[in-house]
Formats: sequence, structure tokens, C-alpha cells
Amino acid sequence: MSEDVKEDEKENEESITRIPIKFVVEGVGEADGELIRHLAPRTVGTIMKHLPLEGRAALWKEEVYFEIPLGMGDEKAKPTVEKGTIAYWPMGSALCIFYGETQPYSPVNIVGEITANLDIFATVKSGTRIKVLAR
Repeated sequence: MSEDVKEDEKENEESITRIPIKFVVEGVGEADGELIRHLAPRTVGTIMKHLPLEGRAALWKEEVYFEIPLGMGDEKAKPTVEKGTIAYWPMGSALCIFYGETQPYSPVNIVGEITANLDIFATVKSGTRIKVLAR
């Protein structure tokens, strides 16, 4: 198989497993992210079906989260995350963005990562409107 064909297959596979999204934070700016299907396939699929999503920010340590209308349970839930992680918090039915070294209050379904402008989340105030859109 030629290198070009292998590269095309890899790009096609990534476009299926990595779904580009955008966060629009009212009065603050925009950030790009990716939902990564293999991390929590059911959770990512449900989030994708409900885009665009919108909510009002709540803050906890170095995390911004907002309630979304999805009732998903644990799926490969983890008690720890890395900076830049996008996760679904089953206990609070919320989408979470971890912009610092904070760890979740309780296990979360990791669904993706912020790929650009993570720093805007540090300036978000409680109650700020956040939209999540497919890119």
C-alpha cells in the first residue's frame, strides 16, 4: 500500500473519531475543541446529536461547567483529568472544561480536548452564556 493511501485512510479515520467543535463564550471569545469518539462512544454520540448546546457557566476551582439536557450515566468514567480536557459529568448532567490542574469533584466521562484558546476559560464568570457548536 502506498504512503499516500495510508495517509488518506488515517485522515479519514481521524475525521470520524475526532469531531471538531467550537465553544462560543459570551463576552469572552471562542475556543476550539475536539470530541474524541473512542474515549466514550455513547456519550460523544449523544452530545453530537444534541448540538448546538447552550448553558450558563458555573465555576469550580479551575473548571468551567454548565448543565446540558442529557441524562447519561458513567462511561469509562475517570476520577482524574489533564488540563484542557472536555468531559461530561454524570452526577451533574454537565459539560466540563478543565482549564487548570483541578481534578473533578466526582468521576467524569472524558469526551475530548480543547485544541485552541484554552486560556479564555480562566476569565469566564459565573452565569456567562456558553454555546457549543459543530465546526
